[in-house]
Amino acid sequence: MAVPAGLDWVLVIIGEIMIAVGVISDLIAAIGLLRFPNFYVRLHAATIGTIWGAFVPLIGAALVAAGADFLGRYRWFMAGGAVITAVLILILGPAGSHALARAAHRSKAAVVQPKVVDHLEEDSRAPSPKEEGGEESEAEVKEGGEP
Repeated sequence: MAVPAGLDWVLVIIGEIMIAVGVISDLIAAIGLLRFPNFYVRLHAATIGTIWGAFVPLIGAALVAAGADFLGRYRWFMAGGAVITAVLILILGPAGSHALARAAHRSKAAVVQPKVVDHLEEDSRAPSPKEEGGEESEAEVKEGGEP
């Protein structure tokens, strides 16, 4: 499947613009990592850098590879690899930053002051069903606890 000659240049130019957007986004994210006040806001800047600084340039690299006629049929392998990597980053980047934020919150490694509201802390202080007069678990009943 050949790409029309005029479309080659369009793909390359759009790809180069996307790569430039990624470079600018990485620069902004790096400045945010240095300037933001606490862990959670810095984590936000890192995630923005991951999505806009990695996903967008990889799609741009796929477009450049698709438009690079001199690569022959290997350009489709390069473009496919870039797209697969970009999709993996798009899925795994937010999941990883969520896991980092949750672990930091649960271990109290990153305490934020002043705190306006903390729904996760409120949820962890919620009474268990046993404290509310609910039923005991099966393990407690088997051990001889009163039902």
